[in-house]
Amino acid sequence: MNQIRSLLLARGHVVPQGRTKLATRLADLLDATEPLLSPRICMPIEDMRPRWQALDERIAAFDREFADLAAGDAQARRLITIPGIGALNATALVAAIGDARTFARGRDLAAWLGLVPRQATTGGKPRLLGITKRGSRYLRKLLILGARAAMPTLSKSDRRIGAWLRGLLTRAHANTAVVALAAKMARIVWALLRQERTYQAAAKGAA
Repeated sequence: MNQIRSLLLARGHVVPQGRTKLATRLADLLDATEPLLSPRICMPIEDMRPRWQALDERIAAFDREFADLAAGDAQARRLITIPGIGALNATALVAAIGDARTFARGRDLAAWLGLVPRQATTGGKPRLLGITKRGSRYLRKLLILGARAAMPTLSKSDRRIGAWLRGLLTRAHANTAVVALAAKMARIVWALLRQERTYQAAAKGAA
């Protein structure tokens, strides 16, 4: 997709981000009644177009495989009930964590994933810094991406997590809130695996 974009950009055709917009623009350029691109440019793009489609088909096949794996695993099915956790995240987390009893509490799992803040103490006063980024970079990235996707919906929720997010967004940058939500998701993952339960959002004001 980036190669196709760069070739089009070199000929003055700027395409907005997104695979659908690129596919639509390509159809407009290549299937037009009157040629809008020179044969020299059309040839490499026409070569890349079916390769792009073949990669999409392979990715879709892998997605179906992960969905089947998640559907057949009780632990993964529990994790999929968490907002922002899909089949890919669930299967990766189950495979990496194994027995949740390895961690004494949810914060320990979040720390293992590098999602807790570092601390610096000056004059006896602790100061929170950025996250430690320890552990698996891949798992941490999956959780952060999931948190980013789920945050717009969760922040509008009338449940307790929605109120927490709205309060956090009033005093912190959106990126900070995303990481905080990812850390909370890690703690929820631990609780569901440890207690063998599915996710149920707590009502606002619940103890």
